[in-house]
Amino acid sequence: MTDRIITERRDRPPVSDAADADLGRQARRLMRRQGRAALGTSLHGGPYVSLVLAAFDVDASPLLLLSNLAQHTRNVAEDGRVSLLFDGTEGLDDPLSGPRLTVLGQAVRSNDPQQRARFTMRHPGSAAYAGFGDFHLYRVAVERGHLVAGFGRIRWLDAAVLRWATDAAPMIAAAADIVTHMNLDHADAVALYAGRLLGRPGDGWKMTGIDPEGIDLQRDGEIARLDFAHPVLTPAAARAALIELAAAARARGGG
Repeated sequence: MTDRIITERRDRPPVSDAADADLGRQARRLMRRQGRAALGTSLHGGPYVSLVLAAFDVDASPLLLLSNLAQHTRNVAEDGRVSLLFDGTEGLDDPLSGPRLTVLGQAVRSNDPQQRARFTMRHPGSAAYAGFGDFHLYRVAVERGHLVAGFGRIRWLDAAVLRWATDAAPMIAAAADIVTHMNLDHADAVALYAGRLLGRPGDGWKMTGIDPEGIDLQRDGEIARLDFAHPVLTPAAARAALIELAAAARARGGG
């Protein structure tokens, strides 16, 4: 017991509210940049880990589309407690020096059409089977997370810190229309976001989601994330932010 208490104290140094908020932003940014996660469930009281595709609700709660036939889904039916590992270490020579986040929570089945749309927009291939009777959407109600942001930067974060909490209902109600409009009428801007701002050139980039903190892009299974400079809470603010990003991209490329 003493060893556990000492470990928890080392993992949770006292920090300011501002520092907590910054760590929360880092954690959400790390999650939203991943298209998949390692899912930990309980199998007969023991650990079971599998690979799943992940999307995110507006508040950054993970969304999973699971088949009834999968072992992890049967595990969740018996015990809804899950953990998700989001790994941001790809491409590093020393992966253990890179960022990762373990999220703990409860996986709860959801019939929310907006959440399902967010998942299928992020993973277009899933639209082919998302409506099958043996597939169901699950939203993970986050309880806390363990963030490793780098050497010596390790901390447990409560749910209130991990989730986006500010009301952005007007923008979120318009999110699907914004995504459709950008892909149909401003595909050139979407390509600029990927190529000039994110260093991800190539044709076929599409916007697959927008939330108060940024936009999601996708091309042939490749996922990219572009963050806003400031939170966006209304459709008008979203339009202004997207125009600003396009202008920055054009200026960076000299065109």
